[in-house]
Amino acid sequence: MKKKKEVIIVISAILFIIALLVKMNLTLQLILMLIAYILVGKDTVLGAIKNVEKGDFLDEKFLMTIATLGAILIGEYPEAVAVMLFYEVGELFQGYAINKSRKSIADMMDIKPEYANVIRNNKSQRVDPDEVQIGETIEIKPGERVPLDATVVKGESTLDTSALTGESVPVEVREGANILSGCININGLIIAEVTKEYFDSTVNKVLDLVENASAKKSKSERLITRFSKIYTPIVIGLAILLAILPPIISGEYNFRLWIFRALSFLVVSCPCAFVISVPLSFFSGIGAASRAGVLIKGGNYLEALSKVDTVVFDKTGTLTKGVFNVQKVVVLDKNIDEDKFISLVAAAESGSNHPISKSIQKYYNKEIDTNSINSIKEISGKGIEAIIDNRKILVGNEKLINIPKDISIDDIGTILYVEIDNKFAGYIVISDELKKDSKKTIKDLKDIGIKKTIMLTGDLEKVSKKVGKDLDLDEVYTNLLPQDKVSKFEEIIENKKSKGNVVFVGDGINDAPVLARADVGIAMGAMGSDAAIEAADVVIMTDEPSKIVTAIKSSKRTMKIAMQNITLAFGIKAIVLILSALGIADMWMAVFADTGVTILAVLNSFRALKIENN
Repeated sequence: MKKKKEVIIVISAILFIIALLVKMNLTLQLILMLIAYILVGKDTVLGAIKNVEKGDFLDEKFLMTIATLGAILIGEYPEAVAVMLFYEVGELFQGYAINKSRKSIADMMDIKPEYANVIRNNKSQRVDPDEVQIGETIEIKPGERVPLDATVVKGESTLDTSALTGESVPVEVREGANILSGCININGLIIAEVTKEYFDSTVNKVLDLVENASAKKSKSERLITRFSKIYTPIVIGLAILLAILPPIISGEYNFRLWIFRALSFLVVSCPCAFVISVPLSFFSGIGAASRAGVLIKGGNYLEALSKVDTVVFDKTGTLTKGVFNVQKVVVLDKNIDEDKFISLVAAAESGSNHPISKSIQKYYNKEIDTNSINSIKEISGKGIEAIIDNRKILVGNEKLINIPKDISIDDIGTILYVEIDNKFAGYIVISDELKKDSKKTIKDLKDIGIKKTIMLTGDLEKVSKKVGKDLDLDEVYTNLLPQDKVSKFEEIIENKKSKGNVVFVGDGINDAPVLARADVGIAMGAMGSDAAIEAADVVIMTDEPSKIVTAIKSSKRTMKIAMQNITLAFGIKAIVLILSALGIADMWMAVFADTGVTILAVLNSFRALKIENN
């Protein structure tokens, strides 16, 4: 269709140039001009007629049709063809821009799986993904897309998750790993058990989010739409007055001259430059962000994000990894080395599934000799008492173990004290770790104009204050239950002196109430989290806080481009409108003012497709 339009424009342009430059009789020139006009203007004129029939005709097609047909009626054929020709060239450029910005969305749409290999009656059957039930077994071959959210029951492979996360580094999976629909299996055969139907799968929720993003208009887009509905009839009224009043008032009754000026006035007044460019800028910005793994649910949220001056974070899982790890091992018994110390503690903790116990076993990273374990006894609220290699081992808190008065421990985190054969032997510090880009994220946020960074957490004050200090956060509030977080967040909004928006960044699961209350709710690490995708306004598919900076930069850039387009369109059009009314600007200048501004605005909108990864 686009190729056909290009050919028509080229043929019309050739006919127009021949009629304009080659010497011929007036009848032949007129015929060539009319053929050129019909070829290039047919769709616009028919579109205007259809809109008139519907009663919704106050748009640029109507203005162009009135202006060009009017020019033909008064004998200004070259102007009529030129107006329509340049208008269609502008429309063609607009189409290129929209298709380019849509491509980033279309790339996202490519994550939709076309089929699933489901194993039924010991045979693999290729079926539509929405026909597969929870609990059924599917087979994913190398090169195929994971069709549904599932858990690997057999095999191991590497998955390309870039379509969901924007990250190029593949992820290794093996038995027991959860895999998400939309990822591509790179090299190994995987057998997996389906955990969600297609309707509830990650890929379907992401696709639904992206497809509906353009429906949520920003204030700027809605303002432009409302403005054009008022603007167009006013312009038509002014053009009619311009054609009638001056010749009557002057007494010269030169209606042909003033009708021509009125038609030029109509051409330049066409609102397509800002009607097209503003939504296109937002569409491009949303598309660019999606390529980086940042899903913005609509132009309204993108605009709100550009006006943020306060960012409030949850701690666990947002700024920290949310995983307990051994940070420090201190052995005070000179008769035992660290390796033996850890082996005894790991054996004592081997009977527990508690995250702290698992972190010690992970740190030990060796097979535990179960034959060495004589007995293990858990003491509720205190710790563990065990006999390992006929040695009495106590691992727990200060309620279980007496800490010598001459030993001062200032470490921050969960501390496990260890006693071996009734003697204090040392301690282990276990704590959550900061994400590698958390500190840089806070610095970068301040660099781009964020005035205040705040952390709300349910964790202990001592631990949280250290995190706040390490990250250089402005305020830290601790020991908060979920309902307390909402109250504290509302208090932050009420006490805020600036007019900027407040963002809340959380994991999207426990933080849904605060995400909903924020001007913009951002869910981190949303791969596989239904609650995150539903509760947040912006969804970051990875666990990287730095993507928050990417999202804000992208929104600011998009808004800047949209405002440039509005200023450019209004500025040039206002000048040429005045010149047209005074008779200084003819229809040729009006054509260049309209189409030229539209093309410049559309080309400027291309810049929103560029994304700055932080």
